[in-house]
Amino acid sequence: MVIDRVVVGPLKENCYIVTKNTKTIIIDPGDEADKIIDATKDKNVVGILITHHHFDHVGALKKLEDYFKIKESDFIPEIGMEVIKTPGHSRDSVCFYFKEDKVMFVGDFIFLNNIGRCDLPTGSDKEMLESLAYIKKYPNDIVLYPGHGEPTNLGYEKNNFKYY
Repeated sequence: MVIDRVVVGPLKENCYIVTKNTKTIIIDPGDEADKIIDATKDKNVVGILITHHHFDHVGALKKLEDYFKIKESDFIPEIGMEVIKTPGHSRDSVCFYFKEDKVMFVGDFIFLNNIGRCDLPTGSDKEMLESLAYIKKYPNDIVLYPGHGEPTNLGYEKNNFKYY
């Protein structure tokens, strides 16, 4: 798996270009569609995944759907992944887990040393705590790729859960 990060928009959102077995997906195209298109040159883009539908994660979605002639997907079987519902930051928040690669794209669910805000529309402190409890069952060695900032590790972040 090859993971390229394209930081876009005024909130410096992480859009990920993920290539596995010659197939590429785009995760969270938040803004600057042309920048994302440039980053996918010579790649076989087969899908677009969204961790949640806040503006800073979907700003370039329509333009990319039109450009690649594909629609946003919930699941892309060619890539092989698990979709995990993790409400809290927003009701529709999900993570994309690639077990074989020990990688999880978490949107605004978990950040390095922090979790996503729950005070925005459809956010819920209660659901966030339930999602954090649920994600504990996954292996510690998973690398987490958040919607903003630098990657982190699930085992490291589990140690912080008691503070939330």
